[in-house]
Amino acid sequence: MTVDIIRVVLADDHAVVRAGLKAVLGGARDIEIVGEASNGIEAVAATMRLKPDVLIMDLSMPQMDGTEATRKLVAEGTTSKILILTMHSPDEALIPLLESGASGFLQKSAADRELVDAVRAVAHGDTYLQPSAARVVAGGLRKKAASLDEQGQYDRLTQRERDVLRLVAQGFSAPEIGEQLHISPKTVDTYKQRIHEKLGLTHRSEYVQFALRLQLLAQT
Repeated sequence: MTVDIIRVVLADDHAVVRAGLKAVLGGARDIEIVGEASNGIEAVAATMRLKPDVLIMDLSMPQMDGTEATRKLVAEGTTSKILILTMHSPDEALIPLLESGASGFLQKSAADRELVDAVRAVAHGDTYLQPSAARVVAGGLRKKAASLDEQGQYDRLTQRERDVLRLVAQGFSAPEIGEQLHISPKTVDTYKQRIHEKLGLTHRSEYVQFALRLQLLAQT
């Protein structure tokens, strides 16, 4: 039976790491190493030239790191799948990495056990994440969805309601807000009531947290 060969390029700035990865992959009959790179620039060049099925790339490399190289390759229209390797535990920086075009994420400490499966998975169009990374991504996406929902709620406020929300978050009292907006303190309270009805905000601390999440205070 003919075996479909998965062509792989390895990119890591440490030769000993590349040698170790080659040793791990060497036992798989369906995987062939067709090129190597020692930095991000070389990784991009080798991938565009050799057109491998999978690029296995270290996240932290000189000249161009794995994130920048991923974006560059996607912008160049690569069809190669990108599997990111790192020494670090997954965090929410992983989400932009996957959004930029990476197909998988694997800690180097697990490469001896999971690398072959990871390469096969991304080569066949799947996203490969270790359980710990999957939990981070799921949590990050939930936060992102919540943030998008809050942005939608904010967008539905009137301009005057937005002004009041921002000024409350900055610590101004109703009379001070009224003076700045040329309205009465009673009218300010009316706007605060509308904000409460639309956003559920009551205390100033809630205004501050909401404003910080949407980076409203940075707009002043």
